Amino acid sequence: MTIPRTFIVLLALAGIGVFASAIFASNDKASSRRYLEPRLASDAAALPFSGAVLVGDTLYLSGDIGLEPGNKVPKEAAPEARLLMESFEKRLAAAGMTMADLVYVTVYSSDVGDYAVFNAEYRKHFRREFPARAYIGAGKLLFGARWEMQGIAVRRP
Repeated sequence: MTIPRTFIVLLALAGIGVFASAIFASNDKASSRRYLEPRLASDAAALPFSGAVLVGDTLYLSGDIGLEPGNKVPKEAAPEARLLMESFEKRLAAAGMTMADLVYVTVYSSDVGDYAVFNAEYRKHFRREFPARAYIGAGKLLFGARWEMQGIAVRRP
């Protein structure tokens, strides 16, 4: 039995249509975006960036630094690292995520000699696996901070 050529073409087009609609339906969630304000909310209108952008299940976190009230960097390194990590946790929580959702972070350090101090605090904020990470020596950071950290998180199912 031979199948008419037009029937085969119609089946192929129907299959392509189902495939295309599945692709576009799955991208609806990915195309929606939610913007979170920068942590320095008092300056949010003047700052030309978002604190984080949630696209589907992926959160892109802008750089953050550890500041005391009044946008002051602590005199000691350890409290600054703690404030930075706590701030990162709060921004993740605002998007309904935790540190366990982080998949990648970049840490910029104005003094790589503070590596051990940073790592001691960093370890306290993870239960098991760590995200992939780069620790990069940088020049002077905003407000004279020792570290700035940015990251990418993906919501776990």
